[in-house]
Amino acid sequence: MFNQPIQDLFTLTGQVAVVTGGAGVLCASLCRALGKLSVKVVILDINLTAAEQLASQINQDGGEAWAIECDVCSKDSLKVAAEQVAARYHRVDILVNGAGGNHPQATTTSENPFFEIPLESLDWVINLNLISTIFSCQVFGKAMADRKKGVIINISSMNAFRPLTRIPAYSAAKAAVSNFTQWLAVHMAQEYSPDIRVNAIAPGFFLTDQNRYLLLDRDSGELTERGQKILAHTPMKRFGSPEDLAGTVIWLLSAASAFVSGIVVPIDGGFSAYSGV
Repeated sequence: MFNQPIQDLFTLTGQVAVVTGGAGVLCASLCRALGKLSVKVVILDINLTAAEQLASQINQDGGEAWAIECDVCSKDSLKVAAEQVAARYHRVDILVNGAGGNHPQATTTSENPFFEIPLESLDWVINLNLISTIFSCQVFGKAMADRKKGVIINISSMNAFRPLTRIPAYSAAKAAVSNFTQWLAVHMAQEYSPDIRVNAIAPGFFLTDQNRYLLLDRDSGELTERGQKILAHTPMKRFGSPEDLAGTVIWLLSAASAFVSGIVVPIDGGFSAYSGV
């Protein structure tokens, strides 16, 4: 391996990457990073306008990106997207499953106690976070199995390690994503090719559109009680920024991690390591 310059281990030039939920805050940053590394980035998102705007930015910056409207909770929609990618690029080297999120009615509050969380909200969260990941791995993973090569990265969460209060469905779904990641890593290597690797990242606490006003007061911008508790338990004493994900993801996608499969990497400022004492 080290007969080549060490920096060459991290090169991804010319590879084709499909990113689901690619126009979201965290995955948009990953798409930009991949674009700068000369990866052909296919942005799958239900919000086509946002995906097209991101693709335009990447292309203007000298990269190559393409937006496709896709409902990741629909296997048929994913199949249509896969056919489009195959027609243009004839392969998929990288799959990043970034679609996910929580539902307000799947969050416990005094008005919405755990005992009354509606089934529709539970289904929505589990489908978006877990089932969509499985569907995407079935559709795009099949192409990797046929080529006997590829890298899949799923996005789990710190909730998979330590379930947070108030978001039971999201925590359970992300724990399932971590478990599925390990299962799929073994399945792909044993049944199809050891050159297909499957890993996951588990972001800690990042400010996004979904959680901003759980962590910061809407009016003052000061930390909420929940935000204070999180930072008190984060040794690095800050929330993550989307750019904090890129280095780990690039390592997992590259030949530098050629013997790494079936792991879930926390990117959390030390949150999961801290006992509170």
